[in-house]
Amino acid sequence: MATFLFEDIIFGPVKSRRLGVSLGVNLLPVNKKICTFDCIYCECGFNNQNTNIKTQMPSKEEVLQNLKLVLEDMKAKGTAPNVITFAGNGEPTIHKDFEEIIDGTIALRDTYFPEARIAVLSNATLIDKPSVFRALNKIDDNILKLDSGLEESINLLDQPVSKYSIKETVENLKKFEGKLIIQTMFVKGTYNSKPIDNSTPEDIESWLKLLKIIAPKQVMIYTIERDTPVDGLKKIPIDKLNEIARLVENLGIKTQVSG
Repeated sequence: MATFLFEDIIFGPVKSRRLGVSLGVNLLPVNKKICTFDCIYCECGFNNQNTNIKTQMPSKEEVLQNLKLVLEDMKAKGTAPNVITFAGNGEPTIHKDFEEIIDGTIALRDTYFPEARIAVLSNATLIDKPSVFRALNKIDDNILKLDSGLEESINLLDQPVSKYSIKETVENLKKFEGKLIIQTMFVKGTYNSKPIDNSTPEDIESWLKLLKIIAPKQVMIYTIERDTPVDGLKKIPIDKLNEIARLVENLGIKTQVSG
């Protein structure tokens, strides 16, 4: 199915299902997806697309200058973002200057829109890196992925590009001491002739056990909304998402559902 790439360093603002009026920041190339996961539901497609195109990540100076210009324009027009969101064409924490870009973004936010939040959407694969861990502790909405409590489901859904360990990931997530939001995409269908459904009782039970250990301040539950690179994937019905959310709330964790 059709997918898309973000064509600018700064994009939007757009109305986000989970975050409100969001001004996006893309730290990855504008012509290629680069990620430590290769999720079968990713709206940006797969990592191996556009392999013949030379890629270059924007410099920290480019990112902050572009962000400054957009914030100045929004200020002049009287339009305020609810949140500045690092997302884009892959995993934002890959950027070598990620912590310095976060520091610069905080300074710009404080200058132009001090009420706006700063969010990072990350798959949590690089949170063991000290600079990434420090940066994520500085922002308002540290949103980290955990799509299942079963390694088999994560390997099928998220397609890690290197060895992935749920145990190690959970240990690293615990280190945030609750200063994080867990985001989970629920989806069902087939991939490479294998059935996939991370809303099964087994998946949910194992996932809930990990949430108790991680103790995040919030969990964001959602399902596919846009085109995916794999045909045959289906949304999880909103009634089912709400049912899962009630189980999370029974753990004393605030939950947001986007159907």
